[in-house]
Amino acid sequence: MLDYAQARRLMVDCQLRTFDVNDIAVLDAFEAVPRERYVPPGREDFAYIDQTLRIGGQDRAIPAPMILARMVQALQLAPGQAVLDVATGYGYAAAVMRQLGARVVALESDETLAAEAGSRLSGIEGIEIVRGPLEAGAAAAGPFDAILVNGRVETRPQALLDQLKDGGRLACVMGRDRAAKATLFVRTGDAFGARPLFDATLPALSAFATDSGFSF
Repeated sequence: MLDYAQARRLMVDCQLRTFDVNDIAVLDAFEAVPRERYVPPGREDFAYIDQTLRIGGQDRAIPAPMILARMVQALQLAPGQAVLDVATGYGYAAAVMRQLGARVVALESDETLAAEAGSRLSGIEGIEIVRGPLEAGAAAAGPFDAILVNGRVETRPQALLDQLKDGGRLACVMGRDRAAKATLFVRTGDAFGARPLFDATLPALSAFATDSGFSF
Protein backbone atom coordinates (compact mmCIF):
# COMPACT_ATOMS: atom_id res chain seq x y z
CA MET A 1 0.00 0.00 0.00
CA LEU A 2 1.25 3.45 -0.89
CA ASP A 3 2.61 5.53 1.98
CA TYR A 4 0.49 8.63 1.46
CA ALA A 5 2.38 10.77 3.98
CA GLN A 6 5.63 10.08 2.16
CA ALA A 7 3.91 10.74 -1.19
CA ARG A 8 2.80 14.15 0.09
CA ARG A 9 6.32 15.03 1.16
CA LEU A 10 7.66 14.02 -2.24
CA MET A 11 4.94 16.07 -3.95
CA VAL A 12 5.97 19.13 -1.97
CA ASP A 13 9.70 18.63 -2.47
CA CYS A 14 9.77 17.43 -6.07
CA GLN A 15 6.77 19.20 -7.64
CA LEU A 16 6.00 22.35 -5.67
CA ARG A 17 9.41 23.56 -4.53
CA THR A 18 10.80 23.06 -8.04
CA PHE A 19 7.95 25.07 -9.60
CA ASP A 20 8.54 28.35 -7.75
CA VAL A 21 6.30 27.58 -4.80
CA ASN A 22 8.33 29.03 -1.94
CA ASP A 23 5.73 30.28 0.55
CA ILE A 24 6.34 28.14 3.64
CA ALA A 25 2.70 28.32 4.78
CA VAL A 26 1.51 27.13 1.37
CA LEU A 27 4.02 24.29 1.31
CA ASP A 28 2.99 23.25 4.81
CA ALA A 29 -0.70 23.31 3.88
CA PHE A 30 -0.16 21.05 0.87
CA GLU A 31 1.83 18.64 3.01
CA ALA A 32 -0.85 18.63 5.71
CA VAL A 33 -3.97 18.02 3.59
CA PRO A 34 -4.47 14.38 2.49
CA ARG A 35 -5.02 14.78 -1.25
CA GLU A 36 -5.98 11.11 -1.56
CA ARG A 37 -9.16 11.91 0.37
CA TYR A 38 -10.40 14.16 -2.44
CA VAL A 39 -10.00 11.97 -5.53
CA PRO A 40 -12.49 9.54 -7.08
CA PRO A 41 -12.79 6.15 -5.34
CA GLY A 42 -10.13 3.75 -6.54
CA ARG A 43 -7.84 6.56 -7.71
CA GLU A 44 -6.15 7.21 -4.38
CA ASP A 45 -2.78 5.90 -5.55
CA PHE A 46 -2.81 8.51 -8.33
CA ALA A 47 -3.48 11.43 -5.99
CA TYR A 48 0.11 12.66 -5.96
CA ILE A 49 1.08 12.34 -9.62
CA ASP A 50 2.08 15.51 -11.45
CA GLN A 51 -1.15 15.65 -13.43
CA THR A 52 -4.61 17.14 -13.35
CA LEU A 53 -7.15 14.49 -12.27
CA ARG A 54 -10.61 14.40 -13.82
CA ILE A 55 -13.54 14.07 -11.44
CA GLY A 56 -17.28 13.94 -11.89
CA GLY A 57 -18.47 15.48 -15.15
CA GLN A 58 -16.44 16.17 -18.26
CA ASP A 59 -15.46 19.70 -17.25
CA ARG A 60 -14.40 19.04 -13.63
CA ALA A 61 -10.93 18.23 -12.36
CA ILE A 62 -8.52 18.58 -9.47
CA PRO A 63 -5.73 20.82 -10.81
CA ALA A 64 -2.25 19.33 -10.86
CA PRO A 65 -0.49 20.09 -7.55
CA MET A 66 1.97 22.59 -9.02
CA ILE A 67 -0.77 24.53 -10.84
CA LEU A 68 -3.01 24.71 -7.80
CA ALA A 69 -0.18 25.56 -5.42
CA ARG A 70 1.07 28.45 -7.53
CA MET A 71 -2.43 29.89 -7.87
CA VAL A 72 -3.04 29.59 -4.13
CA GLN A 73 0.34 31.20 -3.45
CA ALA A 74 -0.56 34.09 -5.78
CA LEU A 75 -3.72 34.76 -3.75
CA GLN A 76 -1.55 35.61 -0.70
CA LEU A 77 -4.13 34.33 1.76
CA ALA A 78 -4.08 35.42 5.40
CA PRO A 79 -5.86 33.77 8.33
CA GLY A 80 -9.46 34.92 8.68
CA GLN A 81 -9.83 36.10 5.10
CA ALA A 82 -12.99 35.19 3.18
CA VAL A 83 -12.40 33.01 0.13
CA LEU A 84 -14.69 31.69 -2.59
CA ASP A 85 -13.67 28.32 -4.09
CA VAL A 86 -15.43 28.03 -7.47
CA ALA A 87 -16.11 24.56 -8.92
CA THR A 88 -14.94 22.99 -5.69
CA GLY A 89 -15.48 19.44 -6.96
CA TYR A 90 -14.59 17.10 -4.11
CA GLY A 91 -13.30 20.00 -2.02
CA TYR A 92 -9.51 19.62 -2.14
CA ALA A 93 -8.65 23.26 -2.81
CA ALA A 94 -11.15 24.34 -0.16
CA ALA A 95 -9.42 22.10 2.37
CA VAL A 96 -6.00 23.52 1.47
CA MET A 97 -7.17 27.12 1.78
CA ARG A 98 -8.88 26.34 5.06
CA GLN A 99 -5.58 24.86 6.28
CA LEU A 100 -4.10 28.31 5.56
CA GLY A 101 -6.67 29.82 7.92
CA ALA A 102 -9.11 31.22 5.37
CA ARG A 103 -12.87 31.05 5.81
CA VAL A 104 -14.00 29.23 2.68
CA VAL A 105 -17.25 29.22 0.73
CA ALA A 106 -17.08 26.20 -1.60
CA LEU A 107 -19.31 26.74 -4.64
CA GLU A 108 -20.48 23.80 -6.73
CA SER A 109 -23.28 23.63 -9.30
CA ASP A 110 -23.34 19.84 -9.61
CA GLU A 111 -25.57 18.23 -6.98
CA THR A 112 -23.59 14.98 -6.81
CA LEU A 113 -20.24 16.75 -6.48
CA ALA A 114 -21.63 19.11 -3.83
CA ALA A 115 -22.77 16.10 -1.81
CA GLU A 116 -19.36 14.44 -2.24
CA ALA A 117 -17.62 17.63 -1.10
CA GLY A 118 -19.86 17.77 1.94
CA SER A 119 -18.94 14.20 2.85
CA ARG A 120 -15.20 14.62 2.32
CA LEU A 121 -15.02 17.96 4.11
CA SER A 122 -17.13 16.72 7.01
CA GLY A 123 -15.65 17.69 10.34
CA ILE A 124 -13.65 20.64 8.99
CA GLU A 125 -14.99 23.86 10.47
CA GLY A 126 -14.81 27.09 8.54
CA ILE A 127 -15.98 25.72 5.17
CA GLU A 128 -19.50 26.32 3.85
CA ILE A 129 -20.71 24.45 0.77
CA VAL A 130 -23.05 26.41 -1.50
CA ARG A 131 -24.89 25.03 -4.53
CA GLY A 132 -25.52 27.31 -7.46
CA PRO A 133 -24.40 28.40 -10.92
CA LEU A 134 -20.63 28.79 -11.03
CA GLU A 135 -20.70 31.90 -13.19
CA ALA A 136 -22.98 33.67 -10.69
CA GLY A 137 -20.64 33.19 -7.74
CA ALA A 138 -22.01 33.51 -4.21
CA ALA A 139 -22.79 37.19 -3.74
CA ALA A 140 -24.88 36.58 -0.63
CA ALA A 141 -21.81 35.19 1.15
CA GLY A 142 -19.42 37.89 -0.10
CA PRO A 143 -17.64 40.10 -0.63
CA PHE A 144 -14.46 38.04 -0.73
CA ASP A 145 -10.80 38.73 -0.13
CA ALA A 146 -9.89 36.06 -2.68
CA ILE A 147 -11.51 33.79 -5.27
CA LEU A 148 -10.05 30.62 -6.79
CA VAL A 149 -11.50 29.02 -9.90
CA ASN A 150 -10.78 25.28 -10.26
CA GLY A 151 -10.90 25.11 -14.02
CA ARG A 152 -10.26 27.03 -17.21
CA VAL A 153 -12.38 30.05 -18.12
CA GLU A 154 -12.69 31.30 -21.68
CA THR A 155 -14.53 34.49 -20.77
CA ARG A 156 -13.70 37.16 -18.22
CA PRO A 157 -15.50 36.07 -15.00
CA GLN A 158 -16.97 39.51 -14.35
CA ALA A 159 -19.70 38.42 -11.93
CA LEU A 160 -17.00 36.81 -9.77
CA LEU A 161 -14.72 39.84 -10.01
CA ASP A 162 -17.58 42.06 -8.83
CA GLN A 163 -17.75 39.98 -5.61
CA LEU A 164 -14.18 40.86 -4.61
CA LYS A 165 -13.44 43.37 -1.89
CA ASP A 166 -11.29 46.36 -2.77
CA GLY A 167 -7.81 44.86 -2.98
CA GLY A 168 -9.24 41.38 -3.50
CA ARG A 169 -7.60 38.81 -5.78
CA LEU A 170 -8.95 36.21 -8.19
CA ALA A 171 -6.83 33.37 -9.60
CA CYS A 172 -7.89 31.26 -12.55
CA VAL A 173 -6.60 29.64 -15.72
CA MET A 174 -7.84 31.80 -18.60
CA GLY A 175 -7.76 31.36 -22.35
CA ARG A 176 -8.33 28.70 -24.95
CA ASP A 177 -6.57 25.36 -25.12
CA ARG A 178 -2.77 25.63 -25.28
CA ALA A 179 -2.83 29.43 -25.20
CA ALA A 180 -4.23 29.44 -21.67
CA LYS A 181 -2.36 31.01 -18.77
CA ALA A 182 -2.84 31.07 -15.03
CA THR A 183 -3.96 34.64 -14.42
CA LEU A 184 -4.26 36.83 -11.35
CA PHE A 185 -6.86 39.62 -11.19
CA VAL A 186 -6.62 42.33 -8.53
CA ARG A 187 -9.42 44.76 -7.73
CA THR A 188 -8.64 48.41 -7.07
CA GLY A 189 -11.84 50.35 -6.54
CA ASP A 190 -13.97 49.66 -9.59
CA ALA A 191 -11.00 48.69 -11.76
CA PHE A 192 -9.54 45.21 -12.25
CA GLY A 193 -5.93 44.66 -13.18
CA ALA A 194 -4.82 41.34 -14.61
CA ARG A 195 -1.43 39.74 -15.10
CA PRO A 196 -0.43 36.31 -16.44
CA LEU A 197 1.40 34.08 -13.97
CA PHE A 198 2.51 31.06 -16.01
CA ASP A 199 1.40 28.80 -18.87
CA ALA A 200 -1.19 26.30 -17.70
CA THR A 201 -4.20 24.41 -18.91
CA LEU A 202 -7.18 22.84 -17.20
CA PRO A 203 -10.48 21.44 -18.50
CA ALA A 204 -12.71 24.28 -19.65
CA LEU A 205 -15.62 24.94 -17.32
CA SER A 206 -18.79 24.98 -19.42
CA ALA A 207 -20.17 27.80 -17.25
CA PHE A 208 -17.40 30.07 -18.56
CA ALA A 209 -17.20 28.81 -22.15
CA THR A 210 -17.53 30.97 -25.23
CA ASP A 211 -18.08 30.35 -28.92
CA SER A 212 -15.34 29.50 -31.39
CA GLY A 213 -15.00 33.14 -32.39
CA PHE A 214 -13.45 34.06 -29.05
CA SER A 215 -9.91 35.44 -29.14
CA PHE A 216 -7.73 35.85 -26.06
